[in-house]
Amino acid sequence: MKLLIASGNKYKIYEFKVLFEKYKDIEVVSLADLDDHDEVEENGTTFSENAFIKAKYFYDKYKIITISDDSGICVPSLNNEPGIYSSRYSGHGDEANNDLLLKNVEGKDRTAFYECDICFYDGTEPQFFIGKCYGTLGYERKGVNGFGYDPLFIYEGKTFAEVDLETKNKVSHRALALKEFIKYFENKYSL
Repeated sequence: MKLLIASGNKYKIYEFKVLFEKYKDIEVVSLADLDDHDEVEENGTTFSENAFIKAKYFYDKYKIITISDDSGICVPSLNNEPGIYSSRYSGHGDEANNDLLLKNVEGKDRTAFYECDICFYDGTEPQFFIGKCYGTLGYERKGVNGFGYDPLFIYEGKTFAEVDLETKNKVSHRALALKEFIKYFENKYSL
């Protein structure tokens, strides 16, 4: 069985592939493996809507069972910004996104959560799996692992950029959503 990870983000692809290593009968491919650089307009108003837009587009294109996610960081004191705009918050990449978030949260409550909404699409009814990881925002970047807002997001005393991938893959928003997805997937395909 083939499973398409509808992402071009090398970090996300790696996290997904690691979680599927134990399934020897499943070939996990990514858009990078297919040399596909299509940009799908994420014009939904929620993480789930954006995940479905991507999953349906690439399923329709390749007819391969597809999973897609949309995820980001939400800060309640900023009306849950950057939210669905996390990757394009500043318009200038991760470093500028972190700078803008630090500026905007100055003097405000630093409670934050990461959210990941996964959409599984096989040409029938889409299925959604949501994971949230709660923490706070630091005052400066710490750590060298991860990507995006990981150097700012503090979970149990350390930023996501300070922990190794194995640890992050047990507690992250994506890991929590994937755990729910994997339960569904194993049941659906009797794995």
